Amino acid sequence: MNTLRSLALGTVQFGLPYGVANQQGQVSLEDANAILNQAWSVGIDTLDTAIAYGSSEQRLGDMGVNHWRIVSKLPSLPEGQTNVPVWVEQSLEDSLKRLKIDQLYGLLLHRPKDLLSSQGQTLYKSLCAIKERGWVKKIGISIYGPEELEPLVAEFEFDLVQAPFNLLDRRLIQSGWLDRLHQSGVEVHVRSVFLQGLLLMEPAARPVQFGRWNTLWHQWQQWLADTNLTPLQACLRFGLNQLGIDRVLVGVDSLVQFQEILEAATGDMPELPDTLHCDDLDLINPARWQL
Repeated sequence: MNTLRSLALGTVQFGLPYGVANQQGQVSLEDANAILNQAWSVGIDTLDTAIAYGSSEQRLGDMGVNHWRIVSKLPSLPEGQTNVPVWVEQSLEDSLKRLKIDQLYGLLLHRPKDLLSSQGQTLYKSLCAIKERGWVKKIGISIYGPEELEPLVAEFEFDLVQAPFNLLDRRLIQSGWLDRLHQSGVEVHVRSVFLQGLLLMEPAARPVQFGRWNTLWHQWQQWLADTNLTPLQACLRFGLNQLGIDRVLVGVDSLVQFQEILEAATGDMPELPDTLHCDDLDLINPARWQL
């Protein structure tokens, strides 16, 4: 099996300067083109974007992506929106125009809680309607944590779920949700395998706000030294070796960084110590970081 095929390319950096470790800013058009070409040449076929990712959709459309499987995301349902079906249809139509394609592989809700609102049933039916019309192949949700799934899966059926996952954040496995989704035939994409680059940082470069988890960082550095792995190798291989994960999303700041990812992705992955994980949302949920 080609491990690289299980990678998907996250394109938030194509539209915005993003990530705590991002030193490059927004990816240049030249680099973005080169990254796409190289990704396709090694068997990667899936791109992840969103309406909220600045100019990402527009730039992808300008580069030509009609042979790719594109996953995009709807933003939060606007407050006071009275015609949900029209909003969904118009948002998708605008995305397809920017991307210059006829169909999305997947359309996810960036804010799944909208499904639990008074307009939730209408929103879900609108997603099903555009799927039936052939505008999207799969519908689903992008979550921040597996605890969001219980009330949603009890009410709705999804084809695709995107969730955070990395060697410190193993909630998807520990909660049993990865197995449940896999057994139900739901496609699972994971993001944040580098924890926005935090796991790849040299200890001296790590922002001081993360010093409260120094015991964890010391264990991480010791395990890397013992196994002779780089942080990049460990993070990638941990995600790619998990049964039930269909795609591991990686975002890149440059062509050089992408080439390093391709080189690091394949190879042995020793077992991780059970203690090398964290349930503290202040660390594993970047939305809570006070930077």
